[in-house]
Amino acid sequence: MLLRERDTGKGLLVSVCDADCLGETYEAGEVSLTVEEGFYGGEEAREADAEAVVQSLTRANVANIVGEEAVGVAVEAGLVDEETVLELDGTRHAQLLWLR
Repeated sequence: MLLRERDTGKGLLVSVCDADCLGETYEAGEVSLTVEEGFYGGEEAREADAEAVVQSLTRANVANIVGEEAVGVAVEAGLVDEETVLELDGTRHAQLLWLR
């Protein structure tokens, strides 16, 4: 999985995706999601295992998660409710927002 963290004026923004999702576009009806290199990848992104992803998501204020593995890790850790996961053109997408 690719993990990227950014400090913003509103807290920590985390983006996580399965590596094979990078550069792909997924659609479902009127919803379209492009997994852009500039948001999910780039020099600031790093390869991460499930433990690192969970630690990062736990610290995040906001997170965007794309891919079967990445979303599965978030759901299994209890950070994302399965009922809120979107199915887009054969992959999964979830967003996470912690109100602190």
